[in-house]
Amino acid sequence: GRHSMLPRHVQRLGRDCITHWNGSQMLALNSPVPSCTRWAGHYPWASFPLLVPADFSVNWRIPPFFGPWRQFQNCNRQLDNFLQSSCFHLPNPGMKSEGEEPFTKKRRLGDQHDTSTPEEGTNLSNQEEVSGLSVAQIEEKHSSKKGTVKRRWEYFCQHSRTMKMIENKQTDPGNTESEANFDFTVMSYNILSQNLLEDNSHLYKHCRQCLLIWAYRFPNILEEIKQLDADVLCLQEVQEDHYRTEIKSSLESLGYHCEYKMRTGRKPDGCAICFKTSKFSLISSNPVEFFRRDIPLLDRDNVGLVLLLQPRFHCKTKTAICIANTHLLYNPRRGDIKLTQLAMLLAEIASVAPQKDGTFCPIIICGDFNSVPGSPLYRFIKEGKLNYEGLSIGKVSGQEQFPRGQRILSIPIWPKKLGISQNCVYETKQQQKEENAGQFLGRSTLLSSKLQHCFKLSSVYSHYFPETGIPEVTTCHSRSAVTVDYIFYSAASDDTAAQPGAEDSFHGGLKLLGRLALLTEKDLWTVNGLPNENNSSDHLPLLAEFRLIER
Repeated sequence: GRHSMLPRHVQRLGRDCITHWNGSQMLALNSPVPSCTRWAGHYPWASFPLLVPADFSVNWRIPPFFGPWRQFQNCNRQLDNFLQSSCFHLPNPGMKSEGEEPFTKKRRLGDQHDTSTPEEGTNLSNQEEVSGLSVAQIEEKHSSKKGTVKRRWEYFCQHSRTMKMIENKQTDPGNTESEANFDFTVMSYNILSQNLLEDNSHLYKHCRQCLLIWAYRFPNILEEIKQLDADVLCLQEVQEDHYRTEIKSSLESLGYHCEYKMRTGRKPDGCAICFKTSKFSLISSNPVEFFRRDIPLLDRDNVGLVLLLQPRFHCKTKTAICIANTHLLYNPRRGDIKLTQLAMLLAEIASVAPQKDGTFCPIIICGDFNSVPGSPLYRFIKEGKLNYEGLSIGKVSGQEQFPRGQRILSIPIWPKKLGISQNCVYETKQQQKEENAGQFLGRSTLLSSKLQHCFKLSSVYSHYFPETGIPEVTTCHSRSAVTVDYIFYSAASDDTAAQPGAEDSFHGGLKLLGRLALLTEKDLWTVNGLPNENNSSDHLPLLAEFRLIER
């Protein structure tokens, strides 16, 4: 077509220059829009539906960024003169069958809409307390940044590192108490791949376009990471070319060592775990690919990453910490794939985390699980068991209020040749031989619909504000605001923040000292949702502080 002769950046922008679609409205004949329709019709990448006159004005102009690309890159980042109405959008077609992967990240999560007033306390931010800033410095810093939603730091232990940071500056370096405790922070953050942003532009129609370019977004994301100063970063949707050219070197300059696993196939993003070399040393790095060429069920390109880290501190025993990071399949209709991917991640953790005495070291699992609190998949992670008999695949993740995937999960969900048992551990070759021999001899084996795993896990976040019952949200864009990101951890016996039943941890465990509070949907829309001027992903970073408790 004629568009192939256009500069590459204009072709790329063409995907964003598409119109809002509303089937109940028709274009009036006397509208000034038909000239736009004829212009767009020359380019096959924009297959236009009926246009909505409410989205346009008589004074509509060609967007200003259709000038030279260099001028667009150097535009004023405050965007005071940019007209939001100068861009128009077109939604991608929806899925037609439950087996089809959505072209877009349509997050129709209708069961967690938030229209109530936000909790008063969510307007207090203590992000910078992690960096040791005083309250006055924090207020002065935020007063200079308009459009910022403040997040407060919630403490569960008065002896946490962030509270005692200033006090400990003048303490004796040989203090044995400080040597006995190992406190560290962990962040989970979906930073929004630029390719996925551009392929799903309908989710960001509330955003001004200059806020969505990578040259604007990356400095904001890096500044967030600097301010929160976590000891361990678990990042999702890390685009490979950006990781190679910018992200890795920037994080290494901040003292991090980075491990990365790109998605399989043609997917250009992946998961990264980065840790401060001053706090940890790497024992092993274990990537997990959920794609299996010989198993039709596992035809998706999602991945996970499991690290075993050695804390750098003096103690009687050399307790390691297992950190896992993943981004499960989005498709709300394929709960069978989600559960199988989760089982594969848990099996890898079970093979990495055992200690010499047979117990498991403390475990932290971060990621975007594309499942809501209270869903069967969420309950399986926290409770360690799930009876999925009669469960439809569309209800596994709880993403849709009225699930469209009606097929019942098969028993078992995944085939035997995957090599993972219903207890979410790798089966040995000997176990497989015995089972195959039993089938050969005609022994009947009763198939179980019960999944189990051997980790006692708690969630860092409670998912609802206790005073109001309003849901917390971790992602917010034009389609929805909901929680899909989590930090799970194996709790120590004296962890008062842990869920009931999680106290009998295997090898000491982790005590939750504090967390960076999440926000409500209403809070985020006061700054025009996500992304915005100061927060350049459609997800919020999750941050928690732990203390390693040895047995």
